[in-house]
Amino acid sequence: MAQRSQAIQQLLDAEKKAGDIIEASRKAKGRRLRQAREEAAIEVDECRRLQEEEFRTIVSQNQGSGDDFKNAVDRETEHQLRTVAHQVAMNRHSVISRLLELVTDVKPEIHENLRLSARPGGC
Repeated sequence: MAQRSQAIQQLLDAEKKAGDIIEASRKAKGRRLRQAREEAAIEVDECRRLQEEEFRTIVSQNQGSGDDFKNAVDRETEHQLRTVAHQVAMNRHSVISRLLELVTDVKPEIHENLRLSARPGGC
């Protein structure tokens, strides 16, 4: 009987030892998971920092080209305004003369509607 209780005690000790090993394994797994999360967070932060830095660089490069584009548009607009002003100065007298000619040279005619109603049987 003593041998039996000793065997049972050994089994209980082995079970307790296995439980302790399992518990230690779970704790180690938890530590590894926390460490992996921390490392991933650090890596994500570093990646985010690099992406933001690259974005700022691209924005600053494009900002300069935006000013160049604005200056080019301003120059083109000024050129077109000078061209239009020159054309106005060149054609002003001929346009005014033509308008005055059309306004003062009146040719009296009977309106088409009056001509239609003057016909026999017209409405």
